[in-house]
This record gives sequence, C-alpha cells and structure tokens, in this order.
Amino acid sequence: MSKENIIIRTQNVEKVYGKSKVKTHALRGVSIEIPKGSFACIIGPSGHGKSTLMQLLGGLDRPTKGSVFIDGVNLTELSDGKLSELRGRKIGFVFQFFNLLKNLTALENIQTAMMFSQQIPPAQSRKRALELLSLVNLSDKANALPNELSGGQQQRISIARALANDPDILLMDEPTGNLDSASEADVLRHIFDIHKSGKTIAIATHNNELAARAQLLFTIKDGLAV
Repeated sequence: MSKENIIIRTQNVEKVYGKSKVKTHALRGVSIEIPKGSFACIIGPSGHGKSTLMQLLGGLDRPTKGSVFIDGVNLTELSDGKLSELRGRKIGFVFQFFNLLKNLTALENIQTAMMFSQQIPPAQSRKRALELLSLVNLSDKANALPNELSGGQQQRISIARALANDPDILLMDEPTGNLDSASEADVLRHIFDIHKSGKTIAIATHNNELAARAQLLFTIKDGLAV
C-alpha cells in the first residue's frame, strides 16, 4: 500500500502521565496505519490506552515520544496554533459523553464548531447546521437544549457537530458507550451511512457490532498494539 494512501499514521508513539517515581505508561510504542476512506476500530480492555491513542490521533494531546501523522503532516512538529488549525480542517471528534454546550441549542452547538474553525463563512453556518441536523434526522430538534434531548439524540447532535467543517477524518471515542440498545442502533446506522459517504472513520469501542463491521481492527492491550 502506498504511503500516499495512508491518512492516519503513528510511529512508535509513547505516552507517559505523571512525573518522577509516579508514572503511568498509557502507550508503550504504538505504530498503526489507516488508509483513506477506511473504517477502523480500536478495541481492547478498559484502561489499556484506547482513549489515550484517540486523543493523540485527534491532536487533543501530544505524545511523550514518537510521532503522529495526519495526511502526511507530523502533528508533533506543529505549534499549538497550527495544530488547532489542522484539527479544524481535517478532523471531527465525537466523545463518549457528548460534550455539548448545555446553554446552547442543538443548532447553536453545531454552528459553534464552525465559528471556532472559520472554515464555513458565518453567512452559511445556519444553512450548513440545518443540513447536518437533517443528516442525523433531527431537524425538528434544532431549537432544543441538550437537557431536552435523549442520550441518543445528543450523540447524533455531537456527530453532526463533528461533521460541521466537512472533515476528512471522523474520530470517535466510545460513541455508543452511554446509550441504551435502541439509541445505540440508531447511532450506529448513522455512523455506517457517514462512512459510505467517503469519510475515514476510526473508533475506539467495546461494541461488537462495530468491531465486526471494521475493515481494520487494532487491539490495544497494556499500552501496545497487539
């Protein structure tokens, strides 16, 4: 496989938390490659490094050692400003606990993502947000606050928000971990549809259905890819 086709790559990534005698080695030299347009799942026991790896892939944290490449760009060499700019253009991130701004409506939560990255002109942000709400079948909830939505609806709003700037990559950390079975099935259907549209998707998950559908499967155990 040509390197040009690899959109996500890590090279001997290590992550250590803490200092002096009290250290936690979350990752111990992880190297993975994910081609453009792939559907990849990262599985493994809780507390073994999955979420840490996702944070590094999304540029939300920096490795202690090693390198993370997104579409050929080494994130570890970027300034904080350049890293934030790349995240806004290239990466959408979906969190397990939704992370919606509680005082903003569903529509405003999506528009906020556009405001921070400045990829979408302000005059077009409302139209774009409404299109994304339609994509996740929540057009009727545009003016609802997060506490007026079910868990599944909140997660679908967070997926719409992650897609606000039309990123090439969608990263998800346990996106169905806090959902009941019906909500989980609904969110999964939308994830699969988004992948069909051409997005590269990488998901840290315990969900067996997601793992079974993955084109690439990475297991993280004791901070290593095994």
